Amino acid sequence: MNSMLGGREQSHYFSRNFAASNDLQPFCKPSVLLSFRTACQPLLNTSTCHASTQHQTLTISQPWLRLNCSLGEGPFWEDDTNSLRFLDVEKQRIHRVDLAVGPSSHKIVKEFDISIGCTADIENDPTHFVFAGKYGYGIAHKSTGEYHWIKRVWSPAETSANKPHLYRGNDGAVDSSGRFWAGFMFDPLTSPWDEHGALFRLDTDGILHRPLSDIAIPNGTAWTEDEKTMYWADSPKKTIYRFDFDSQTGAISNQRPFFVMPEDNRYGADAVPDGHCIDEEGHMWTALHGGSHVLRISPQGEIVAEIKVPTQQPTCPCFVGKDLVITSAGGTSGEGGKSLDEFAGSVFRIHVGVRGLKRFKYKGGVDVEGGKEGGVVVRE
Repeated sequence: MNSMLGGREQSHYFSRNFAASNDLQPFCKPSVLLSFRTACQPLLNTSTCHASTQHQTLTISQPWLRLNCSLGEGPFWEDDTNSLRFLDVEKQRIHRVDLAVGPSSHKIVKEFDISIGCTADIENDPTHFVFAGKYGYGIAHKSTGEYHWIKRVWSPAETSANKPHLYRGNDGAVDSSGRFWAGFMFDPLTSPWDEHGALFRLDTDGILHRPLSDIAIPNGTAWTEDEKTMYWADSPKKTIYRFDFDSQTGAISNQRPFFVMPEDNRYGADAVPDGHCIDEEGHMWTALHGGSHVLRISPQGEIVAEIKVPTQQPTCPCFVGKDLVITSAGGTSGEGGKSLDEFAGSVFRIHVGVRGLKRFKYKGGVDVEGGKEGGVVVRE
């Protein structure tokens, strides 16, 4: 695929529709690690596992939480409360599940008047989270969803060109120094396709930086445990990149491909890397939007395991202890697509026998910034 999706691929990438259901299913729990070992004992007949000469495969057959998310995204495990929060970007909702209770505790915390792409916890503030949303960075209350803006991302000139209306926040994460990285992309609900999005970094002193520009769909920011490498994907290019990372300054350099989708289209011609996370063994887990899989990729960029997911558009994985939670996309919100599959828009969960790396908290200020669509000067 070229750096821009063609007409059919664009339509498929944003074609999300589904049938709603409230059925809840138990999660899949094989008894071993996905890498290296060959024996696997499925629990409750919800997952199967087999080894091959190349890599191991798990199959999820049922959702853990059956929902009708239009664009389920941003799963985040609050380990201090043992809660899972996740987003429906297009329906502008934040969801929460008490993991001690299970899927039956699911609730919609709030329906927002703006879209939110990703969230992060805040250092020394257990009641709020920060987010990257429609116009920039904001802060919201975990229980009520009430929010305010703390930093808009577009310059005054870009604001005059209507960028706040045409773009939205997508995926992101916080690094070990408490800086919040977030990608912003064209908003398919308000804008035609383009490649003029950007990756921003909000430092703890409130200064906003733009390390990358002219990108289409930024996804899955993550770091290695030694903090020397940062990963990031531009989904339409079917590539996850790696950068040299300076943890002291936040500077990135030496961009090069880490993983490129196989040319044989074994996961489908429309499969692209979406959200990802890193486990304690240094392997990456990335969802394949349009490919019905989550892949485990070694530090050398090789596929070592895969999870077959019973929906076409898994979006983002997240660790909950030694389990992996996976969100998915379902609906169209005006693009005119049709129902993709039975479980589109649901949440999936599977035991993988390895933990994820620590997720860091935002350490910057959260003072109110007035004005809904004001611009800020950005340091390139």
